Parts: sequence; structure tokens; C-alpha cells
Amino acid sequence: MFELPTGAEIQSIIASLEVSVGCFIPEIYLSLLFMLLIVVDLVAKGRKNSLLAISTLVGLAGSFFFIYQQQCLPGGEFFFGMYVLDEFALFFKYFFVLSGIFAVILTMADEQFEAEVKSMGEYYALIVSMVIGMVMMASSADLIMIFLSMELVSFSAYILTGYFKRNPRSSEAALKYLVYGAVSSGLMVYGFSLIYGLTGETNLIKIGAVLAAQGNEHSLVLMLSSLLIIAGFGYKIGAVPFHFWSPDVYEGAPTPVTAYLSVASKAAGVALLMRFFSIAIPHAPSAQTGIDWVMILLALSVGSMIYGNVVALWQKNVKRMLAYSSIAHAGYLLLGIIVMGKFGTQATLFYLLSYFLMNFGAFYVVILIANKTGSEHLDDYRGLGKKMPLAAAALTVFLVSLVGLPPTLGFIGKLMIFSALLDKGSLYLWLALIGIMTSVISLYYYMLIPLNMYLRESSQSDGKEMNPGIFAQVLMAVLMFLTLYFGLFFTPLSDISKYGSAMFGITLH
Repeated sequence: MFELPTGAEIQSIIASLEVSVGCFIPEIYLSLLFMLLIVVDLVAKGRKNSLLAISTLVGLAGSFFFIYQQQCLPGGEFFFGMYVLDEFALFFKYFFVLSGIFAVILTMADEQFEAEVKSMGEYYALIVSMVIGMVMMASSADLIMIFLSMELVSFSAYILTGYFKRNPRSSEAALKYLVYGAVSSGLMVYGFSLIYGLTGETNLIKIGAVLAAQGNEHSLVLMLSSLLIIAGFGYKIGAVPFHFWSPDVYEGAPTPVTAYLSVASKAAGVALLMRFFSIAIPHAPSAQTGIDWVMILLALSVGSMIYGNVVALWQKNVKRMLAYSSIAHAGYLLLGIIVMGKFGTQATLFYLLSYFLMNFGAFYVVILIANKTGSEHLDDYRGLGKKMPLAAAALTVFLVSLVGLPPTLGFIGKLMIFSALLDKGSLYLWLALIGIMTSVISLYYYMLIPLNMYLRESSQSDGKEMNPGIFAQVLMAVLMFLTLYFGLFFTPLSDISKYGSAMFGITLH
């Protein structure tokens, strides 16, 4: 018989909700920003697009204040265990908001938007909604909250991908993204339902405790559910064999959206993958559950590194080349997750920071070049070393960093990943060797771009400079400088990564 809660129980629930809402302030603020952008789009006149862009930048920057305030709060679970506040979540909150700011900056730099889209209100609102969803993904500690936050990100991404409604490539990319996304979400939810059927819980910590107590009693079902869940997370990070959407979506989507998806969406998937498999399912082969999920991720990592780098060799469209490159980088990130410990987690977060800087920088230069040449084809990069000297130099630095060569930040990122592998013993030596060899493969297709820019003459006789505006040149120079500076003095980023490598206030061992 159903019993009504007592007065004391009601008071306890209200008090718990008050505390929970107090730890949800950044998400509430971003939701208000989302609604504000819709209102501004409706009432503003004149140069509305500039006003919307500036409002979005200022609004997203303002959320840093509320996230910073959360650092003073005690970590723990909120909303009855559905949400957590810890160093790991705070790291990704900063990461996702900064990604949103860069996505807006890239949009402002892309002249194609002015030609294709008349009203940008919904676009900037969708950028903010993706930030909200990814921030919630970083703090989700419950199967229901994980699914809701992932779908919020996915629905926004589907629309942004097809935002150029009159462009057939953009519409095709959005349709493919939607179909693959629906299938992966269905597989993931079915995996969640199997785990709920085994444990009767949706909270990740409670799921981990129940599975540890059960031992290998239901190892077959747990193996199936883990495979289905990995399919959902693997789709989000674009790892093989869940990568089929990536090349077409990255090529067809507006370039700022491509950059945003390749960095922020991938990082959100990594955050969920790390939290789920470090808490819900014990990180030990066959010790308690009869499942070695590490080997599954190992296979995905090796497949992603090899496939992404090898197929990129044949690409002539620069955006598509970077799409296959992002598949390979998903494999490198999985290497850090495989050895998930104190150093492994720190290495993965550091690699995300390095990938953020060099990938956003590369896409920014690609946008600026496309503005001047009207093309993303590799052959049209010929002679740009003379026509756009600063852009060519910056793009070369970003590409060298993506390869992982010194003295760039990308070299330190890969060095930390490979060091984390070797720190686990000689058993992982061959895995590090595969990572190094595939990085050597990437050197070929990345360097095709500088080869065209500096060593091949343009088919057009006009060799005059066509550099972008002063703001664009300053931003390029700053990003290039940071990529080189942190490649030499990487301690600040290493400390940030070390801070974020703690979950629930407890550092992993």
C-alpha cells in the first residue's frame, strides 16, 4: 500500500533539492542565456547578427564566473544521485564553455554564413544548447541523466549540421548524422536497460557496487550490455567502427560546426566513457564481472588509429582529411582511457587540451583560406605561402602539432599518452609502437598541405597577397604562439589536467 511521506521526509527532500539547485547554477544561467538569445533575435533590428554573436560570447564568458564559484563547493552527489560535482566535471565544464566561445569566433570569421543564412538567432541558441547538454554530460552519474544530456547534444548537432538548408551537402550530412545517431542511441539505451535489469539501479556508483557483489554470475549479459553502451559512446567520439557518419558530416556541415563537433562533442563522449567505465563497471579484466572491457576499447583504439590515418592518405578535401584525422585522434584518446589511472587520466585530459588548441586553430585557418579562395580542395592551397604568409605559417604549425612533432603542444600530448602506456609495463609497449607508427603515417597527409602552400605554384598568375583582416591575423598569431609556447612550457596545462583527473574528489589509482 502506498504511504504518503511524513512531514520530516518532505522537509528533507526540500532541503536536498535546495542544495542541488545551488550546485546547478551554471546550467540554469546557460539556459537563461539560451532563452535570451531567442528573445534578442525576435526583437532586435539592424545588425542583428553582430549583436547576437557578441551577446553569445559575453554570455558564455559570464558562465565562467559561476563555474569558478562551484570550485569552492564540496563535491558530491546531487538530485538524488543523478548529478555529481567533482574536479573531473569542473574541468570539462570549463572545456565545453571555452569550446562554445571558439565556435562563435569561428562563425564570425566564416563569410559563407553571411551568404547562406540571414538570421543567426537559432544558430547561436543551438550552440548554447549544445554547451548545456555537454556540461550536463560531464556531471551525469545516472543512466537516465546520461541519456537525456546526450540527446540534448545530439538534437542540437543534427540541426546545426544541416543549417545550410539550401546546400545539398549540408542536408545530406544532417540526414546521415540523424540516422546513425538514432541507431546508436537505440543500441545504447538497450544496453542501459540490460544493466538496469541486472542491478535494479540507474546510479553509476550503485551499479558498480551491485555488479561487484554479483561477481561473474551474469557475465554474458554484462558483456552484451557493455558492447551496446560502447557503441553509443563510440559513435559520440567517432571511433571505428562507429565512425561512418564522421567524414560526410564533417565535410557537409558548416566549417565552424565541424570544428565544434570534432573537439567538443568528442570530448563529451570521452568524459562519459571515462566516468562510466571507471565507476559502473570495474576496471579490471575478469576480476569481478567476468568481462574484460579494456580489450574491447583496445581493439577500437587500434582500429581507429590505423583506419583514420590510412584512409586520410587519399583525401583531397581538407575538411574531409581532418575528419579522418579526428577518427585517428579518437584512437589516441582511447589509449589513455585503456590505462585509466592517475597518470592515464591526466594524460587523456592533457591530450584533449592540446587537441582543442591545434584543431580549432587548424579549422580557423581553413575557414580564412576558404573565404579568400572559395575552396577547401587541397590543390587550391598551392602558392598560399606567398599569398597568405601568416595563415600558411599558422596552419603549418597546427598540422605539425597534430602529427605530434616537437616543439609543439601536440608532441607533449602524445608523449604523455605513450608514457602512460609504458608506465603500465612492457605489456603495452606494442600498443605505444602502433601509436607511433600511425603518427608517422599521418605525417605524410598532413605535410601535403604545406607542400602545396610553399613548394607548388598556384595555377593563377596573380600572386598578390590576400591576407584576412587584422583581427583574424592577431588571433591566428596568438593560437600559433600558444601551440608553440605550451609545447615548451607545458606545466600549466599539466597542472590543470592533474586537477581534473580526480573523480568524486578521489584520485584514481
